[in-house]
Amino acid sequence: MRSFLGRDILSLKDFERSEFFRVFEVSEYMEPIARNRKNVDMLKEKTLVTAFYQPSTRTRLAHEAAMLRLGGKVTGFADPKMTRAGDFYRESIKDTVRMLEYYGDVIVMRHFQQGAPAEAAKWASIPIINGGDGWGEHPTQILTDLYTVYREKGRIDGLTWVAVGDMRMRTMHSLAYALTKFDCPITFIAPPEMSLTDEFKAEIKEMGLNFKEAEHIEQVIHEADVILVEPVVQPDYTKPRDERKGDVGMTPSNYKITKELLETKAKPDAILLHSFPRMDEIPTDVDSTRWARYWQEAFNGVVVRMALLALVLGAME
Repeated sequence: MRSFLGRDILSLKDFERSEFFRVFEVSEYMEPIARNRKNVDMLKEKTLVTAFYQPSTRTRLAHEAAMLRLGGKVTGFADPKMTRAGDFYRESIKDTVRMLEYYGDVIVMRHFQQGAPAEAAKWASIPIINGGDGWGEHPTQILTDLYTVYREKGRIDGLTWVAVGDMRMRTMHSLAYALTKFDCPITFIAPPEMSLTDEFKAEIKEMGLNFKEAEHIEQVIHEADVILVEPVVQPDYTKPRDERKGDVGMTPSNYKITKELLETKAKPDAILLHSFPRMDEIPTDVDSTRWARYWQEAFNGVVVRMALLALVLGAME
């Protein structure tokens, strides 16, 4: 297994199977720290730089909370309009990260441009963590989801997944890449205009992913051990900010996970994940059911980021 020290976390495409389990192992070590709301001094001499060119609640704050729990410091920006990257100068990624690397020891970047974190990694001498890049990938979110499944089920291999939502999303890309390392059949369900592209299907088929597509959640929910949901009412991830006004539509029934559907069709021990924010694809009355695990998923988001920061900064090997 390769060392994580000094490593960029850009994509799950090239993650080795053993590396997933190393992240899970370190996450388990970190879990009591977060659960007991303690701060330790593991990264007391380190600083995280956040470079967020798109809005974020969970990804940015989870990384910041993770760094603070480990005793480190945080600096950075949550709105590019307040920086030279987003004003008149439109400073390049190269120039921006060449400056940011002097302000801290690791950079987490979210960007509306697919490939921007990889571009940043070309120029930075410190690790870059991809916090979501356009329609590209979102590796830390899917590591969080896999860890949640691992903790809830005790395994990943042999579980059947159903993924519902916009298949153009970066989370769906990272999920597909990750599951190529495990024995996990998956069914993708999306509106036709949001379905997997032919190019992406060819790629994941070549990588050995066992997948199929369906038109309605009711057709396959009975098979699922893990149900992962994202909205089909989506912003444009290629823009810094989507500020559409008025009615943006509601979720059609065949992409909605209701309490009635779960009670009548789902396995009693299936788990339901959602990275949030949500629209109406999971009504709030599902929150208190036996299937909902998205609040635990949110907690695990801090734990997994603690593990990644400790690994890339050399506090854990």
